[in-house]
Amino acid sequence: MQFGKDAVLRLMVVDDSVEAAESIISTLRNQGVAVRPSRPESEEEFGALISGQPLDIVVASRHARSVPVEQVFQRVSASAKDLPVLLLLDSVNDEAFIEAQDLGARNVVLRDRLEHTVGVIRTEWTDLEARRALRRLEAQVRETERRCDSLIESSRDPIAYVHEGMHIRANSAYLEIFGYESFEDVEGMSLLDMIAPGHVDAFKQLLKQLSKGDAPPPRYDVEARALDGHSFPAVMEFSPATYEGEHCLQLVLRRQELDPELAREVEELRQRDQVTGLFNRPTFLRALEDTVSDAAQNATHHGLLLIEPDHYAKLLNEIGLDAADEFAASFAQRLRSAVGPDDIVARFGEHQFAVLSRNSDHVTTTHRAEAVRGAFADHMLETSSRSLNLTVSIGGVQIGEKIASVTAVLAKASQGLQQMIGVGGNRVELFDPGAMDRAEEERIEAWVQRIREALDSDRFVMHYQPLVSLQGDPDEMYEAYLRLRGDQGETVAPMSFLQIAEEHGLLWEIDRWIVAQAINVIGQRLRAGRRTTMLVKITQGSLQDDSLIRHIEEQLARHGADGTLLVLQLPESKVFTHLRQTQEFLSQLSRSGVRLGLEQFGAGLNSFQLLSHIDAAFLKVDRSFTESLPTSPDQQKKLKEITQKAGALGKHTVVDFVRDASTMSVLFSAGVSYAQGFFLAPAGPEMDYEF
Repeated sequence: MQFGKDAVLRLMVVDDSVEAAESIISTLRNQGVAVRPSRPESEEEFGALISGQPLDIVVASRHARSVPVEQVFQRVSASAKDLPVLLLLDSVNDEAFIEAQDLGARNVVLRDRLEHTVGVIRTEWTDLEARRALRRLEAQVRETERRCDSLIESSRDPIAYVHEGMHIRANSAYLEIFGYESFEDVEGMSLLDMIAPGHVDAFKQLLKQLSKGDAPPPRYDVEARALDGHSFPAVMEFSPATYEGEHCLQLVLRRQELDPELAREVEELRQRDQVTGLFNRPTFLRALEDTVSDAAQNATHHGLLLIEPDHYAKLLNEIGLDAADEFAASFAQRLRSAVGPDDIVARFGEHQFAVLSRNSDHVTTTHRAEAVRGAFADHMLETSSRSLNLTVSIGGVQIGEKIASVTAVLAKASQGLQQMIGVGGNRVELFDPGAMDRAEEERIEAWVQRIREALDSDRFVMHYQPLVSLQGDPDEMYEAYLRLRGDQGETVAPMSFLQIAEEHGLLWEIDRWIVAQAINVIGQRLRAGRRTTMLVKITQGSLQDDSLIRHIEEQLARHGADGTLLVLQLPESKVFTHLRQTQEFLSQLSRSGVRLGLEQFGAGLNSFQLLSHIDAAFLKVDRSFTESLPTSPDQQKKLKEITQKAGALGKHTVVDFVRDASTMSVLFSAGVSYAQGFFLAPAGPEMDYEF
């Protein structure tokens, strides 16, 4: 399981000590795990949480008095939920471990070994997600099988499933073409009985080859025989399949009324893209399925490449839409000349092409990809009306036992292709499960270089989203969002590069850039007679020393800006784990009048207790309180409690990601100070909202 920003661990801690529970949660967050915690203080509250909200893991102290551990296991068992319970112990010995197993604990964790506790929690979470994924897949498989069975039965094509040469399933069209009334008439019948006598020997040889595991031919011409004894020419198409969990062959039979030579020509046309002459997508996918199956069964190695021309939209504007087909044909011709004679080449999308190199190792596939890239980068592409200077981006996959799945192969190839487009194009990204670390290092290095170039050449840009007061405050307020400007003017969202920037110590430089830009905007608007409050996000790395403080003071003086109009935002969880540093930072910040905002507020166990140590002016409510706000009375109640407590402390509350009018009406009634979201206005490069 990948613990990304979108994966949230819903953790319940049953412990009399709030500090001990918070230490577990903080350690998890420091290791990059997003946590949505809860801590019941009575048996009634525990029962309500178990029955009323989804949970992932329960950590229960053996000696908790607020909710005895026996009650924990009894309630969890009675809920019939797949909910792992970890027993929190001060120390462990044989008797304690056996007792934990008897109670029903999935594992034990030690109070004073937080790293061990977090490791066990992550392991159990991974196992839980795997079990959930398996249940989802099983349900999807059952539904897919039901739909497929319905589609096959209603299909006008004669379709049958054959196992070891015997019929195990056939649809109505198949029965009709042979003259049978029901499947019971052919169930268990050999496929040889459907073949004319003159073709039996050759067909018997085919069945022997298939029984040995050889790949079925995509097309087999044969003389079929109906129940009444008359024969007719037919084409059989085989493909591997499973039916009711059993491996078999799917047979699609088509009556052949045309001349065989003409039929082959028609079949050839059916497999080709009419503009480029390359194979079309369905034909390529069938070949890819066979190749992936071969890799899984025989441990062979093959290469897949997805290729796109760089900056296609801009290119299309230059050559004109009417020349798109001519461009595709010229592109296909150049591509065909750059690959091997035995490679399967296809037009996979409007401007996406695919190459399948069978029996190709990593080195060969890499050379093939570079040859394709060089064929376009080093030569002009000629069309009838112009010469084009063109480059391509390539995403590839080395197909083998470790990635023997069509879905995974295409996903990895597409991911590599998009990454290469995102870092400027004219690059190759080849995913090889055996060389994954090397490929990841190269991708990260390209991003690090791009971020450094963006900082040096001022290629970051700001987008702005308004915060609208719900309490009649007429002042202008915007939140600034960071974007990266690409080589062709496209904008790249920060989720693509912030994690890499953090790992390579670049966040503090990005913080300085965005803060300077915000102060510049504040100063410009002040000189234009407009007081505009700006909210900007910074990272905990800027709390380490006073360099950002000095930078803010310098920029405020340089641009003649009012510090009270700048609000720096930090996530609540980061403030909690860097409390002393935040206090010192805020103390120095107050000299300039700059204020602090807390994001993801309410996600911790003692959010309002944090406000007794940190003077935050703005509280941005965690999204968990507003995801289903219009339809959840419980969430409406919690939001109202937060706004009332915040109002009593003189704090402004903010709810973002507002998407509809019904949510807005709830925010009004709950007493929220400010709302922002796509329903009000999307983030954009201009600050033109009419407050």
